[in-house]
Amino acid sequence: MTFWDHLDELRGVIIRILVITAVAAAVAFCLKEELFAVVLAPRTSDFITYRLMGVEPFAISLMNTGLTEQFMIHLRTAFCAGLIVASPYIIYALFGFVSPALYDNERRYATMLVGSGYVMFMLGTLVNYLVIFPLTVRFLGTYQVSPDVANMLTLQSYVDTLLAMTLVMGIVFELPVVSWLLGKMGLVDARMMRTWRKHAIVAILIVSAIITPTTDAFTLFVVALPIWLLYEVSIVILKFTVDGLQSADDMTEGRHYRKSNQL
Repeated sequence: MTFWDHLDELRGVIIRILVITAVAAAVAFCLKEELFAVVLAPRTSDFITYRLMGVEPFAISLMNTGLTEQFMIHLRTAFCAGLIVASPYIIYALFGFVSPALYDNERRYATMLVGSGYVMFMLGTLVNYLVIFPLTVRFLGTYQVSPDVANMLTLQSYVDTLLAMTLVMGIVFELPVVSWLLGKMGLVDARMMRTWRKHAIVAILIVSAIITPTTDAFTLFVVALPIWLLYEVSIVILKFTVDGLQSADDMTEGRHYRKSNQL
């Protein structure tokens, strides 16, 4: 294929992606009640996380302050929902465009990298929705410096916080994938990550404090715990995939070296 043929094919891929995403977003826009039932669920004590924790009953009221604010939030939330629903096809289409240019071993590693990255990102969004965001909303939404000062939270601040934290946690959960990639490139290994574990814990606490700007030690612990577990999982992955393969290669080279000396 010529350069212009590749551009034509890429244009077709982008058009199909935009159409699928637009259709998914339109469906989410039409399902307004169901969509915002999911989005607004963490603002009351009926949410599953609060029920499992035995939290006292509470409800956070949201208000609208702009004429077009609710419609624009509805539009933006529907687009994000459509993007999440269409994301498997988006990844499949883009990978299908790139994969013919890869060798078999490159295609295998690329499949593992893209697949694991997608799974970890979605897992991060799920953890944020079920654990981190609800605890943050409950603390900040019910916090009062005085009983005389009532909280008046806007719908925009609620949705913006949800989307921002979802994106951040999705990126944070890419830590094992990034560690594996850096290990394959020879930049890090399991021994190095174990050596820098104490420094990593301090960095994790700082990142957790930025993600959840609260003074609640329990919420900070809840946020930092999964990130620390991801760090430990990264060490295990590097030990059994990168370091293990390197040890096997060293043993193979040693056998070849001894055999050549015998000959």
